Amino acid sequence: MDARTSPLHERHVAAGAKLADFGGWSMPIEYAGGGVLAEHAAVREGVGLFDVSHLGTATVRGPGAAAFVDRCLTNDLTRIGPGQAQYTMCCLPDGDPRAGGVVDDLIVYLHGPDDVLLVPNAANAAEVVARLSAEAPAGVTVTDRHTEVAVLAVQGPRSAVLLSMLGLPGELAYMSFVTGTGGGDAEVTVCRTGYTGEHGYELLVAADRAGELWDVLVDVGRDEGLRLCGLGARDTLRTEMGYPLHGHELSPEISPLQARAGWAVGWRKDAFWGRAALLAEKGSGPARLLWGLRAPGRGIPRPGMAVLGAAGERIGEVTSGTFSPTLRTGIALALLDTAAGVEEGVELAVDVRGRPQAVQAVRPPFVPSHVR
Repeated sequence: MDARTSPLHERHVAAGAKLADFGGWSMPIEYAGGGVLAEHAAVREGVGLFDVSHLGTATVRGPGAAAFVDRCLTNDLTRIGPGQAQYTMCCLPDGDPRAGGVVDDLIVYLHGPDDVLLVPNAANAAEVVARLSAEAPAGVTVTDRHTEVAVLAVQGPRSAVLLSMLGLPGELAYMSFVTGTGGGDAEVTVCRTGYTGEHGYELLVAADRAGELWDVLVDVGRDEGLRLCGLGARDTLRTEMGYPLHGHELSPEISPLQARAGWAVGWRKDAFWGRAALLAEKGSGPARLLWGLRAPGRGIPRPGMAVLGAAGERIGEVTSGTFSPTLRTGIALALLDTAAGVEEGVELAVDVRGRPQAVQAVRPPFVPSHVR
């Protein structure tokens, strides 16, 4: 099956993008004229523009739509009001052999009690929609809008300046959103969020208007040092923050507690998928926990590598690993057995083709966050 393409695909090709498959979508991994290191630096120091239209979008509408979503997903949607967004998870329900495992992590945009927008990950969007559709009460409709909405991310210390030059609202509280116009008269939903650890925004626009918005951002941003950024830099940026990526730090086999994401669970709620299993795990304590690893040497820990304790015993596995452009060293995220008693700063090792490479346990983020 051919990979889907973003509505901005031709612009990426023209800009010399190296393309790769992400969740069934052909998306830019990096652009000519700089590559991942330059793109990463642009976001940490200035402003970068990402196309993340591979992310899913779905609406849940009808009487009590928000209450319905709240009964299904982990976080407590009553904690926020209209015009706010929330990070949450869709977990496997009780009764499933992997109950409490994460089907997907996603962002919920609350428009009102009867109108919710979901932004799941590309590979899991259809399953999230199917699970919600199967449980939706009469009068509530779940609609997959994956190909109808484009998502752009403007990230970095100068992102607010760039938005103001377009007349888009930038003075927003973290995880809040408003609708304005930009790129001609295109309607744009601006949300103060992102996946980089920097001050930034995600812009949702109709797919057939995405090109206009992209072109205006590129044109206006030229004098601000804007750099086009691919998903390679997005990965190095999120790893420096310790942000989980589904399929790596979250999965049907990995619970929110194991990924240190219990803060995104509404423990006092009466209902959400996987509630009993997660409460039981919380009571007993998770058997493994997510840790950061920093390599003092030249090697880079890679996913799947075994993590070794002081006596050389296997105590876990690397889930994500990369070179940190900010720290100029290898960093990783890993799930480690809680029985190993790992603490901040302890010396461990990763098994690199049969040879141990020293690493140090770190509680992410590896570099300071500037999202709030």
